[in-house]
Amino acid sequence: MDRIDALGLVNLKVTMDGQGICTVTLDRAAKRNALDAATIEELIALFSLLPRAGARAVVLRAEGPHFCAGLDLVEHHREDRRPEAFMHLCLRWHEAFNKMEYGGVPIIAALKGAVVGGGLELASAAHVRVADDSTYFALPEGQRGLFTGGGATIRVADLVGKARMIDMMLTGRVYRGQEAVQVGLCQYLVEDSEAKAHALAAAAAGNPPLSNFAICSAISHMQNMSALDAAYAESVVAGIVNTQEAARERLAAFAGGTAAKIRPE
Repeated sequence: MDRIDALGLVNLKVTMDGQGICTVTLDRAAKRNALDAATIEELIALFSLLPRAGARAVVLRAEGPHFCAGLDLVEHHREDRRPEAFMHLCLRWHEAFNKMEYGGVPIIAALKGAVVGGGLELASAAHVRVADDSTYFALPEGQRGLFTGGGATIRVADLVGKARMIDMMLTGRVYRGQEAVQVGLCQYLVEDSEAKAHALAAAAAGNPPLSNFAICSAISHMQNMSALDAAYAESVVAGIVNTQEAARERLAAFAGGTAAKIRPE
């Protein structure tokens, strides 16, 4: 944690346990954890460091009743940015969320309350999303005279499809509960999203780090490739990951009949 402490984070709180599970907390509850420019810079700094700081998995959570209400509209109004200035701000958002998605460390988002606008863009950069009964998802940019700038056209459209995303932006449609699971906005709907997120992080942290790196980085890269290039890249990654020492040990356990069986719960 020494190197993380040196970042001087203000809007994020970070702890790490003995398993290497890092809990990252959005800490602007009074602002419904809206993302201002300073918080985006903290996300970039933190998620640039975490893969090199011994993190085996991340739980992304928030203080207060809401996960994240999106872009800090009060700051945006006050700054009265020119188009080019806001474009550069958007590129910093992309930098932050790319560090998350492509960093190779599993990120489990524990969602609650508002997951709205840029908050949904943040959540979509995590690898697994866990919602509770209070969670609701929306992209209200159309009603506010705005357009997404933090990757929703890439990640949210990938989760729910182009037509659903356009509907959300045009009409203000809100998803929650089982419907949010069905359309792909979250993978789990539970009573306690934080407890479930920690359980999933613990399971992921038990995997070999090289395997997790491939799962949480290579898949996203391959989705950006042609089918032919993705097939080649997958073969290369599989050649490296599937012959690692940790894989050999686990295959020996499987061959010897001592490996855990895969069964439905």
